[in-house]
Amino acid sequence: MMHFNGHMQTILPAKLRKVEGVNYTPQRLELNDGDFLDLSWSKIGSDKLLIITHGLEGGSDRHYCHGLVKIFNEAGWDVLAWNYRSCSGTMNRLPRFYHSGDTGDIDRVVQHVVATYNYHNISLVGISMGGSVTLNYLGNKKHDIPSSIQAGVAISTPIHLSSSCDKLETFGSLIYNKNFMYDLNNKVRIKAKMLPGQIDASLIEKHNIKRLREFDEYYTAPLHGFKDANDYYEKASSLYQLENIKHPTLVINATNDPFLGTPSIPYDLLRNHKYVDLEAPNKGGHVGFCIAGEKETYTEKRSLTFLGKF
Repeated sequence: MMHFNGHMQTILPAKLRKVEGVNYTPQRLELNDGDFLDLSWSKIGSDKLLIITHGLEGGSDRHYCHGLVKIFNEAGWDVLAWNYRSCSGTMNRLPRFYHSGDTGDIDRVVQHVVATYNYHNISLVGISMGGSVTLNYLGNKKHDIPSSIQAGVAISTPIHLSSSCDKLETFGSLIYNKNFMYDLNNKVRIKAKMLPGQIDASLIEKHNIKRLREFDEYYTAPLHGFKDANDYYEKASSLYQLENIKHPTLVINATNDPFLGTPSIPYDLLRNHKYVDLEAPNKGGHVGFCIAGEKETYTEKRSLTFLGKF
């Protein structure tokens, strides 16, 4: 019953939940490598800012982004939800896409915000893959994280990528694999036409790519400088950056999340961590966490309460 509920708590919010009253102002951030990132702003004139990083094949238009925008705006925060390359509705220009360990783009967004605006308090929330990107960013020693960054929250995060990919290949979770692959394979075909000779869309049929691990093997890994899928999973797993995080950070991963392997709920590693707290409720599914009779989800309320302390 718990496993079944995890699927229902995942699927129903994704299909049925609507958040009204969110209106973005778009901004295109041009990058030094010739590509761009599309940013979605919801400003109320605050000196506090929340930066939202979405999940795999998501975008700033997802219900979980809108829910966070609304509750934080109402609490007196400006909000910026940024889109990965290719996820704003406009295909990006370069052969590369994005991945769980790619902290360069979130760093570009943060540096742009700090250089352009006068926010004294900036916090981060990442959802699913966005949680992985956020944790990797906060733990990555190569980035000079601005002093205005106060804290972070990671929701439904595949902290350990390989085991979470294995979980998606179990019978009960294959529907999620299918949905991801429809979008990802379609993007490869579009980009192969945009950039002839730079991306080979024939690999999809040649290797019968129907699962995320196969896509990562033949596209994600080579396009982003990894040897293969296993090399990508090891180097991009935020599990290995947790010990380096020095900002107050909350991780919320439900134990009935159909996307997460057991290593993505690292009780032992985080039990005595000075900065990172783990909450592992027994229900919520993947990016669900709906509360009967309420418009806001548990994770939206909890994010506001946690980040409001800083």
